[in-house]
Amino acid sequence: MTYSDHHNRLLDAVTTDFAVQRGRPQPFGVSNMAGGVNFAVFSRHATALSLVLFRPGGLEPFMEFPFDPKINRTGDVWHIFLQGLVTGFEYGYRAARNSGEGSPVHRFDNQQVLLDPYARAVSGPSLWRAATRKASREGHWRGILVDDTFDWELDQPLNYHLADSVIYEMHVRGFTRHKSALVTHPGSFQGIIEKIPYLQKLGITAVELLPVTEFDEADNYRKNPLTGEPLHNFWGYHPLSFFAPKAAYAVELAAGAQVHEFKEMVKALHAAGIEVILDMVFNHTGEGNEEGRTLSLRGLDNSVYYIVDPENGTYANYSGCGNTVNCNHPVVRDLIIDALCYWVTEMHVDGFRFDLASILGRGSNGEVLANPPLLERIAGNPVLANTKLIAEAWDAAGLYQVGTFPNFGRWAEWNGKFRDDIRRFVRGDKGMVSVLATRLAGSSDLYQDDGRAPYHSINFITSHDGFTLADLVSYQTKHNQANGEYNADGDDHNLSSNYGAEGPTNDPAIKTLRTQQLRNFATLLILAHGVPMLLAGDEMGRSQDGNNNAWCQDNAISWIDWADLEHNDNLFHFFRNLIAFRQRHALLRPRHFEGEENGDRRLTWHGFKLNQPDWSETSHYLGMHLQGRSDEAEIYLLVHAAEDAVNFALPTSNKLAPWKCFVDTALTPEQTSCVPGEELEVPHQKSYLVQGRSVVVLVK
Repeated sequence: MTYSDHHNRLLDAVTTDFAVQRGRPQPFGVSNMAGGVNFAVFSRHATALSLVLFRPGGLEPFMEFPFDPKINRTGDVWHIFLQGLVTGFEYGYRAARNSGEGSPVHRFDNQQVLLDPYARAVSGPSLWRAATRKASREGHWRGILVDDTFDWELDQPLNYHLADSVIYEMHVRGFTRHKSALVTHPGSFQGIIEKIPYLQKLGITAVELLPVTEFDEADNYRKNPLTGEPLHNFWGYHPLSFFAPKAAYAVELAAGAQVHEFKEMVKALHAAGIEVILDMVFNHTGEGNEEGRTLSLRGLDNSVYYIVDPENGTYANYSGCGNTVNCNHPVVRDLIIDALCYWVTEMHVDGFRFDLASILGRGSNGEVLANPPLLERIAGNPVLANTKLIAEAWDAAGLYQVGTFPNFGRWAEWNGKFRDDIRRFVRGDKGMVSVLATRLAGSSDLYQDDGRAPYHSINFITSHDGFTLADLVSYQTKHNQANGEYNADGDDHNLSSNYGAEGPTNDPAIKTLRTQQLRNFATLLILAHGVPMLLAGDEMGRSQDGNNNAWCQDNAISWIDWADLEHNDNLFHFFRNLIAFRQRHALLRPRHFEGEENGDRRLTWHGFKLNQPDWSETSHYLGMHLQGRSDEAEIYLLVHAAEDAVNFALPTSNKLAPWKCFVDTALTPEQTSCVPGEELEVPHQKSYLVQGRSVVVLVK
């Protein structure tokens, strides 16, 4: 029986004979209890509230139940219990405040039916599900009473150590939407399931999914000035819900199918040994600024859920998206904690990446808190104890906390300094050798002073936000004209180089150098101490035609073209071999910084002469020698960013084994790397000639 069949059988039992009881104030949201369904919602400042029911797919209310403030309210929580209600019904709330009790900080509108912040599934309009009858409903989102039973069997979060992780950042729709993906269900959770063999072949340990909670892909009103086509909100960083998976990522149209299919995806990924990390957006919502829509939080209790000016009701905009969630208010803290615990306990998610996480450390006036209660509660929550917590440690108002994010012993960070410094070094900037060494060794300058380890650094060179890796070596400047903002959007600080031609070229010398630089970036990223994060498609040379802010491009700019895999098969195998090499050698996955209690591990730095690293302003080369226990291999990483070749002396040791070459990025694409364990002995054991702009990895 499919989920839709099961859903339809439940709807056959629909009745109009409801029994109404007082209800309970906890837990928030909708709860199936013995004999009926409990509804509980917070609103401190509303003076009247009612529950509005809709038939599945209905545009007009089916029934409405006003709350009696003396009977159906406990403190600031409104609640009611209904008997005779089955799953599949849709619901929302009306909230109002007595006339004469107005305030510029309140946004009550009793004509608006509001989405429950705790809704587990959402019904509403969707460009991506135009076949549904809900597509014509403009701006109305409802909670759905879902049947969330699911046979997880023995599935649990995988709990890999963060140090052993290789993260793959991807967009659910963009990963399989292109026709070249050759999947039965493109652009969906099930599409990802169909591509699991590919992910296993690549060797990653975790997928980090761009936002999967419900959002409105149609909330972008611009058009592409080059084609006239409407632009969308493709990335999904304007959440309408913190709980509900996006309905358009499900294949079946039955209400609540998105919950079931998300669970199927997680279960399948876990069975393949792959963790699931969600990119969560708690810093703002899709309700926008003062001119935005009232959809949920704004209409329930605007002054509690958002940071607003008490004099005129304008929104603080630390997110750059029109509003800022009042994250450290006790009620909002509970909402966020409840959402995280739900994703872990009910959806079996392994970790979270927190978008613009520095906002989670701001107080009700926007001030930066020394010990933010929300961050402390997340770090100390017992349900989340084994969950990966990754902060994007900055916000859109200029607060930059990479290395200083309040961690409470738990938080890892997207290391933006790793990204920038590796880009500078590979591009050939001067004075970068000592910084390179620090980044390769786990960024001790950022994480050691507060007791963290190298694995608290999430190393990345590219992400969804910015150039792809192929574009990083092909474009000097951004090319965002298609976004409809006159190329004014997107970061201008790309630290990129086109190496002689802007964009695609037929010049063989430029093409050879670009592919070599791609391999240099990949080697430094995957073999550096810390946790590597890859952008989906980089391993097959995916380009966005120089667009470094493709948030609005639901088309071939953002979709992975799987033909790239065939055209760049050597690059894919290069990435695959690097990941396998990292997993083969524990020396590359340290649990401690050099000099701490870390067993027999030893790290030494060299120049082209042994024990003589050149930290000068004009140096462009470095040798990194890793040694461990007698039963472990030795690894020698040689990096050279200038154009002329340099002959590096090779270290000697007590090991009788000869040096073998695993990677030489200056060789032809077919020769650049070996399958780990099948490396070939180098012809000269005392020195190695490193070509210009290349990276060499030797092992013995």
